[in-house]
This record gives sequence, structure tokens and C-alpha cells, in this order.
Amino acid sequence: MATLGAPEWPDTLDVRALLGRGWRPTPFREFILKVHSRCNLSCDYCYMYEMADQNWRRQPRKMARPTVDQVAMRIAEHARAKLLDRVDVTLHGGEPLLAGVDHLRYTVEAVLTACAPDVRVRFNVQTNGILLDPPVLELFREYGVQVGVSLDGDEEGHDRHRRWANGQGSFGAVRAGVDRLRAAPYRHLFNGLLSTVDVQNDPVRTYEAMLEFEPPAINFLLPHGNWDTPPPGRPPDESTPYGDWLVAIFDRWYRSPVKATQVRLFDEIMMLLFGRPSTGEAVGLSPVAIVVVETNGEIEQVDTLKSAYEGAAGTALHVSRDPFEAALLLPSIAARQIRGLALAEECQECRLHRVCGAGHYTHRYRSGRGFRNPTVYCHDLQRLITHIHTEVSRDLEALKRA
Repeated sequence: MATLGAPEWPDTLDVRALLGRGWRPTPFREFILKVHSRCNLSCDYCYMYEMADQNWRRQPRKMARPTVDQVAMRIAEHARAKLLDRVDVTLHGGEPLLAGVDHLRYTVEAVLTACAPDVRVRFNVQTNGILLDPPVLELFREYGVQVGVSLDGDEEGHDRHRRWANGQGSFGAVRAGVDRLRAAPYRHLFNGLLSTVDVQNDPVRTYEAMLEFEPPAINFLLPHGNWDTPPPGRPPDESTPYGDWLVAIFDRWYRSPVKATQVRLFDEIMMLLFGRPSTGEAVGLSPVAIVVVETNGEIEQVDTLKSAYEGAAGTALHVSRDPFEAALLLPSIAARQIRGLALAEECQECRLHRVCGAGHYTHRYRSGRGFRNPTVYCHDLQRLITHIHTEVSRDLEALKRA
């Protein structure tokens, strides 16, 4: 709970009753390992360091090797118990590349050894790109580690928030890292760019600046906030500043004669409109099958919850004593796997709820009520989803008449 007093949802969720009615948890398929808890940048919107939960200050800087071994054993244990033949492991932080090549190699090999021969492991890393030097890239090429880089558009837009601790912008260093990643020996490892939306930036210019890096995919992330702490530029009314910003990019992307890249949020919404399930957290009602392990070995929920309140991501579980199975039965994790049952009444009654899914779970928090609320981006998502539906429907009608 965020505060003392009456329990907030989902603390009141009765998991035993859910099991009695036939619900079963979805096994974890993605394991996010916090291999390093500090960062070499000081981005002012960072949910890890700048928002409600400051637990990072109490974390060891690097995940110790005995902890890595315990995590690897628990991943393999969970995969075999749940009959999974493949899992995803994401190396994360902080800035994960601060852990160094030797420690990253140790982590990858520990997981591979524990999971061999019957469980395949696909490795990913999310980085700010600055430390993507040849030794790191050679390591990633050796193990096929897919690399996602955080970059917020052109130099002006990127440097507004993504700065060094001395206030200087990081765009030049990030660009150099991405250019090394895009070089011939490593290009196949480039997984895409992650950009946090800033409505102060011109949307089309932001998108086109990212296209210059020829990313296979772009993922636009709404800045983390909630009803207690609204995102910047998100007034408490029915205006749609974020929806309008994303619509401008959608039109530029969708109407382009050549599809230059995937935009994951748009692809997700389009697939949901056609009745397909979602594959991420931003929209849709698919069960979330992600778990985080902190540098000290604590098992946590997805780390974006740290933007809500102190301890929001915690589970009181630890890899040294607890299997991942134990986390699946916690109300806080079950809440993200019960589809429409987790939605507020007003969301259940909304005609867009199967597509919107009440947005990102993190953005639903309101103190006193917990996470059973519409997203703070409710009107923005309505704007975006309705626009995409209109555009796609118009094209489908044109195809029928052709």
C-alpha cells in the first residue's frame, strides 16, 4: 500500500477465489535483470531516480555473481516447471553497460548454462547507447544480444531531458554509440529506439530525426505519471495533447509510401482493432508475464511502478529463498493477468476497453483507490485509437470498392 489506512486495490484482490473460479496465472516469460543500479546520465524524467521510489539508493551498484547464479537457477527452474522452451532475459539498469564486459559475459553464460539444453534464452539489453564500444558489441555479437537504445529525437529534443550530471546534453555521445551499433558487423543486433514523448518537441521532426538512424522499430513511451502526479503538460480536463502529438506521427508514418520502420504502439493498436492480442504493456488486455530482479536479488514487479509511490514494485520475495512461482500468486501480480477483471467500472463500460485496456497499469494509480482507475492518459488514448480506427477503416472500405 502507498499509505497507512484502508487497503488499496489490488491489495484486496482475492487470489484464492480467482483460483477457485478456474483462473490460472500466466508463467513469466521475460526476466528483467538489474545488473547495475546506477546510471551515467541524469535524465530529469527518469522514473528510477527522479520519482517517488528512491530504493535505488539502497541497492548495491552491481548484481553480485552469487546473486547472478541464484537468478539463473530460478529462471531455469521456472521455465522447466512451466514447460517453457524459451524465455527472454533483458539486461537492464540503471545503465546496464556500467556493469562491464566481464560481468555481462558472466551473467549471460550463467543463464545459458542453467537453462541448457532444453530452454532457449533470447537476450536483450536496453541502454542509453553511450557505452556501446567495440568490446561490448563483440560480446553482444557472440551471444546474439539484441540492443535497444533510448533516444528522444533530434539533438534539441533529446538534450532537453537526457543530460549528463553537469547539465550538458548527451546527444552526441548517444549518436556515436548508435552509429557503432549500426556498423556492418553489428547491424543485425539493433532492436530499435525507445523515445519518451515530450509534447514540447515537434512530433514529425522528432520522428524524422529518429528515422535517420534507420531503426528497425521505434517505441514511443508516454512519460510516467498518475492521477496524484500527472505527467507534464497533461491538464485535468478532456484535452488531448499527447493524443494529438501521436496522431501527427501516425499520419506521417501510416501515409508514407514506404514503411521505413515499425512503430510498436501503432502496430499494437492496429492489431488489437483487428481482434489480435496485445504483446506489450501500453495497450490491450493480455496478461503481463514480466518479472524484475533487482541488483540485490529482490524479486519485483515491473520497475515503472516506482513512479507511483515508495515500494510500489516490491514483493518481499528474494531469489535466494523464493521461486518465481511464488510471485505469480501475489495479488499485485495477479492483477496484471486477469484481463478485464482488473478494469475500473467506467473502463469496462467503454467501447474502446478491449483495445485501450485502460492503458499502462502504472498510469492508473490514485492514492486511496490504488490501480483500479482509468489511465491518466484516458482522453489521449481515446483520441489516438479513434483516429487510427477511422484511418484504417477508410482504407478497408476503399479496398472493398476497388
